Amino acid sequence: MELTEAQYQRIASVLPVQRGNVSLSNLQVLNAILYMAEHGCKWRGLPPRFGNWHTIYTRMNRWSKNGVLDRVFEHLQREKILHIKLEVLSIDSTAVKVHPDGTGALKKTALSPSASPEGVGPAKFIWLPRMLERL
Repeated sequence: MELTEAQYQRIASVLPVQRGNVSLSNLQVLNAILYMAEHGCKWRGLPPRFGNWHTIYTRMNRWSKNGVLDRVFEHLQREKILHIKLEVLSIDSTAVKVHPDGTGALKKTALSPSASPEGVGPAKFIWLPRMLERL
């Protein structure tokens, strides 16, 4: 899924203005981000046609922190260019525990470090945007 120049022009007002000597246009970076969201590959696995993966990651990270990506995806859906569904998955072994009897293990009398509330820590989440369909 890549945006065409005409589709990009409909949402260009949401993206920051590029200044100085930049190697990648906002359209190229946005298409790379959409590719990552659609295929779920690692940043280093980004095809070379998109440009340097580190440059794309740095700009995506900056946009994410400044709220630009939220506005872009909202605008893409409002303009009916993309239909996006966000899923949140929790992949953390401390979030779901099996009762000791369920594993066949012997019961322990002392608390282990992971059983204490301080050792659990915050839940870890992975955000998985999914492209549902092209409108």
